[in-house]
This record gives sequence, C-alpha cells and structure tokens, in this order.
Amino acid sequence: MRFSFTNKPTLLLLTTGLIAFMISLVSSCAQISMPTGGDRDSLPPVLVKASPAEKSLNVTSTRITLTFDEYIGELQELQKNLLVSPVQKANPVITSNLKTITIRLRDSLLPNTTYSINFGDAIRDVNENNTLRSFTYIFSTGNTIDSLTLDGQVTMAETGKVDSTVSVLLYRNADDSSVLKRRPDYLARLDGSGNFHFENLPAATFKIYALKDGDGGRTYNTLSEAFAFRDTNVVITANNNPVKLLAYVQEKAASLTGTPKPAVEKKLRYGSSLIQRTQDLLTSLELTFNNKISLNDTVKIILADSNYLPLNMAAVSIDSSKKILRVTAAWKPETDYTLIIPKNAVRDSLGGTLSKNDTLRFKTKRVEDYGNVVLRFKNLDLTRQPVLQFMEGELVKYTYPVTSSEWTNNRFPPGEYELRILYDTNKNGKWDPGNYSKKLQPERVIALPQKLGIRPDWDNERDIIIDN
Repeated sequence: MRFSFTNKPTLLLLTTGLIAFMISLVSSCAQISMPTGGDRDSLPPVLVKASPAEKSLNVTSTRITLTFDEYIGELQELQKNLLVSPVQKANPVITSNLKTITIRLRDSLLPNTTYSINFGDAIRDVNENNTLRSFTYIFSTGNTIDSLTLDGQVTMAETGKVDSTVSVLLYRNADDSSVLKRRPDYLARLDGSGNFHFENLPAATFKIYALKDGDGGRTYNTLSEAFAFRDTNVVITANNNPVKLLAYVQEKAASLTGTPKPAVEKKLRYGSSLIQRTQDLLTSLELTFNNKISLNDTVKIILADSNYLPLNMAAVSIDSSKKILRVTAAWKPETDYTLIIPKNAVRDSLGGTLSKNDTLRFKTKRVEDYGNVVLRFKNLDLTRQPVLQFMEGELVKYTYPVTSSEWTNNRFPPGEYELRILYDTNKNGKWDPGNYSKKLQPERVIALPQKLGIRPDWDNERDIIIDN
C-alpha cells in the first residue's frame, strides 16, 4: 500500500514541529538541577550526655563534660553570660571543642551543697548560630538537690525606673559588713523589667542586697555604686513573698579631672530668656551673662510699664552661679513691660560693665496659651508627703506638693511630660538617697506609665492609679 502527501506545506509544518519536539525532549533530559534542600535548622543544640550526669548527687569531681547533638561554636561573651552558684572565688576554666564543653571548677566543692552553672546565652551551634538560652547544669555534693526559689524586683529609687545591669546578692551566715568585705554566696541578674529569680536555694537565712558593680569585685566598696539593702533578713521557705528593693547612689562620682576654671572675657555681655520678645507668666525673666557678676547697690535695674513708669512689683537677684540674673514678678497676662538695664548696674569680677545702657521691651503671654490640668489619684499615700514631678527627659521641670486625691492647675505650660510621684518623707522638696551605714532607706519615686500631653486652652484630665 502506498501513501503519498500532495500537500507540501502541511508536510513541512509537521516536520518542523517534530524536530522542535525532539530538541525540547533532548534539552530537558540533559538539564541538571540542584536538589532542593530541607528547612533551615532553627533548633538550638541539645544536651545528649553529661559527666557527671545532670542532677547527680554526692559529686566529688570538679571536672564536668557536656556533650551536645551538634557542633558548638565559640562560647559567646562567657564572662558576661556565665553564672555559677554558689559564687566561686576563682572563675572556672571552660573550653569548647567540637560537640563538647569542658568545665573545670577551681574552687573546692562545699559539702551538702547544690551547684548550678548557668550559661545564659553563651552556647550556640556552628552552622546557624542558634542559641541555647539560659542552659543550666545542676549537681549536688550531698544527698539532695535544693529546690527552693526566691523572686523579687529592683527599681531605681530616684527615677522609679529599671537598670538591668544591677545584680542581686545573697549572703549566708553574714553580718552587716559582709557585703563590704567578701563576695556573695548567690547572685542573680535582672531582666528588662527589673525582676530577679533565684533557683536551687537551700532552706536558710540570707541577707539580700542589689549592686551595680563598678569594679567587678562584687562588694559594695564605693558610695558611687548603685546599691540596695533590705532592712531584715530573708528566710528561704517553700512560700516566699517577692522581695522589693530600692537601689540608690549615695554620692555621685567626682570628676577625675575637675572642672576647668572659666576664663573671664574682656567684654561683658548677656542674653535673655525671652522667646520672640514674649515672657512666660509662670517664671522669672532671666539674663545670662558670660562672666560672673555682682549687683551695683547704687544703680538699679528697673522694671517699668510701656511708658517707662517704674513698677514696684519686681525682685532682682543673682543665682549661685553668679552668671544668671533673675527678675521675678507677678506678671499680668497680655501686658507690655520694659526692663531698663543701666550699663553700670552690674559688674564682673574684673570690674567690667556693659558697654551701654540697654532696654528690653516684651509682652507677657495670654491665659489661653496655657492648659488646664486635672489629675485624679487613686491609692496615693498622702501621709508620705507626695510631690508631683513633671519631667522633660531626665530633667525635673516642675514640682508640686500634692495634698489631696485631686490636683488641678489652670495655667500649665503646654508640652509632653513624664510624670513621677516622689514620696518626700522629710519634706525638703527633693529626693534623698539612702545610707547603709545609718540603715536609712532612700526616698521612693514612682514613675507613672504614660506621658501626659498638655494642650493650650484645653482641659487636660487624667485618672491615675498609684502602684505602691
């Protein structure tokens, strides 16, 4: 039987399609692709063997080996992360090799004592850098593993905030001078909220302290270190209440170089606190000089009205720096004033005066430029002489004694403020630190959680619950 194709274009199309199919088939067979990998390893190393075994009893060896299921990288910031309890006089020697970490304790082991070695975040695997967080190895030199705990919180007394670099110290069989002379028996770090947690404690009586250790000695040896103490001992039982500690700095660290003595400039000049020639109703008008000054008793600075008529309503004074001159007055709203400054009214330490007589013309703010503030307090202990502090950053901008559960002010400068309550127990208007030698606790400041935004010509109200 004979077949014949009389349609040549059709034959050409079929032939071309067949060739293209064969090329595609060969190409797909020849192409080699990389095999797809599995999921990324996100698991930290796992301990598979320990010698002595975890939670072993009656341990006498000071050499410990820990073997994991994968290769361990270099231990990260070991000095910062490692925490051995009870605290060692000599730091242990710790090395890592392949999958094994070796620990050699250099202190003699105490009898009938539970030891814990917390690595913090130091242990990570090699490949993906996965961190084994807060890994702790525990053993005992006695017949039991101590299992009691103690929790608490440390806040900074002056600010009501947290400093997570502070540590908490426990001293067993201690007197009041132990924290000054020797290392603690147990140590715990704070978390970001100021909380601490001790584990594997024995049933015993301890003295408890908090310390921001400046020199690494783990003793309270300078008054410029943040420090806290509890008035009574802590008895560790199965049902301990949380311990709250207030840390303070008794004396600010002095500058090693001191403050250089400023040079006296030849020309006496000043600047004012006026902003766009406007004076705040609530504060003094301040003139800040480049040199220290004194007032001339015979030539006076005069506050006058817009017609230069003197007003007997102002007091002129110089602050302790001798560079700031204050004009204090009961300012009237939306009023024009004139401050007349004779060139001989002030003198600097070299006898220099201003180069010419000067006059400042300004106007006071309107009542509408201020906000009305109403704060209603709950749980505020009025017997502890509370003082309300308005903060701008770390600066105490305004302070007001609080005598009732509601505080109001109908002329408050607009802005955004943090609020604090100072329990001013000695009524001197400022925060006072503690004194360990006199067993005086610091005055407490409570930082209120939310900022207060005050708008001008607006009723700014808030209900505040105090957490004592």
